[in-house]
Amino acid sequence: MSNMVAPSQTPVWVNETRCKACDICVSRCPAGVLGMRLDPHKVLGKVIEVAHPESCIGCQECELHCPDFAIYVADRKEFKFAKITPEAQERAQKVRDNNYMLDTNTQRK
Repeated sequence: MSNMVAPSQTPVWVNETRCKACDICVSRCPAGVLGMRLDPHKVLGKVIEVAHPESCIGCQECELHCPDFAIYVADRKEFKFAKITPEAQERAQKVRDNNYMLDTNTQRK
């Protein structure tokens, strides 16, 4: 969708300087790839994190619904995306149930 150049081997990425932590992209992600993490340096005290990039299915729901153009998905010609799995769907539901915050036990370090 965007004309951004994808970082090498990265399916989805966030421009944190543009992100206002509105939760829209997280709420739209069917694979539980995204979540909010606390960041005391941000205006609202949180920011989007790409916690599980290996699960990105390339649906572009996050990119298409971001009001601030802060999230990007790689072009299908440049990246081979994952298939949706029951585990990814379950993770997405847990993130939604947790008010879009990442579960601290499943965050990437």
